[in-house]
Amino acid sequence: MKAIAYRQPLAINNPLSLEDVELPSPALQARDLLVRVKAISVNPVDTKLRASTAPAEGQMKVLGWDAVGIVEAVGSAVTKFKLGQRVYYAGSITRPGANSELHAVDERIVALAPNSLNDAQAAALPLTSITAYELLFERLGVAKNGGAGQTLLVIGGAGGVGSILIQLARQLTQLRVIATASRPETRQWCLDLGAHAVIDHAQALTAGLTALGIDAVDMVASLTQTPQHYAQIIESLKPQGHLAVIDSMDGLDVMPLKAKSIALHWEMMFTRSMFETPDMDEQGKLLAEVAAMVDQGRIRTTVNANFGTINAANLRRAHALIESGKAQGKVVLEGFN
Repeated sequence: MKAIAYRQPLAINNPLSLEDVELPSPALQARDLLVRVKAISVNPVDTKLRASTAPAEGQMKVLGWDAVGIVEAVGSAVTKFKLGQRVYYAGSITRPGANSELHAVDERIVALAPNSLNDAQAAALPLTSITAYELLFERLGVAKNGGAGQTLLVIGGAGGVGSILIQLARQLTQLRVIATASRPETRQWCLDLGAHAVIDHAQALTAGLTALGIDAVDMVASLTQTPQHYAQIIESLKPQGHLAVIDSMDGLDVMPLKAKSIALHWEMMFTRSMFETPDMDEQGKLLAEVAAMVDQGRIRTTVNANFGTINAANLRRAHALIESGKAQGKVVLEGFN
């Protein structure tokens, strides 16, 4: 089968950083679906792994943790899906990624794709939807239809996770949602997705909030450049507030959180599949809920760029855009030559 892979970590401007290759079709485990991939999207985790993680000796590593495709075969213990169904999912970081014509994925983290979206539009949603949903309802502990009188600050609102988090918070809670963005186009993007207001994260967060008449917020979802904003986040949070983080913070000092008794929550959407937790199928369920909301017109796809055919050259372009820090929404690719 056709796939895009790499042999060693390299800068994205190196043509060998991602290569077009031929690989054997994946073998199925008992609960696996074999999916013929139709579309994918690119996430920051792809770029970080490509730049830092070497494949096993003599092997090639396939990335990609967002896919839409058609079920072509099923494992011996599969009960939830059948041949020919169109599905979407984010996969597992402990297994080969979906940048390939055929991909094996555990049925518990899969759902039927939204009927109202084409393949590329649907491919933008799985990983960011899972991350945003788990962050909001499981890490920050917001109740469905709850949050009245409380404010959520979303740092990096125009990114992939922020774009779906704003929508989920507006559709499923009563939170006041304040997003951050630094350019006119990303500011408008956040407002169009439903943010009540947008402040500039290139400036002091506290100054932006004060201009809105907000002294402090109840919770912060920090989705990018958390170390840069850390002191301002702490200052912006109310005593006994909540901070949820998805990006890396090497050498994080948690002591500044103590005076305000701020709770720190990590969100990593791969945790359930990585450890095969007893509630692993919650990811399939929440993706089904998101698909239903999309088909009801309550949530829209977060695609902002389609880079065309799934091949190494186009994936290198997508990785470069993600690494630039200027991506808005999601970058997708669809179809193999």
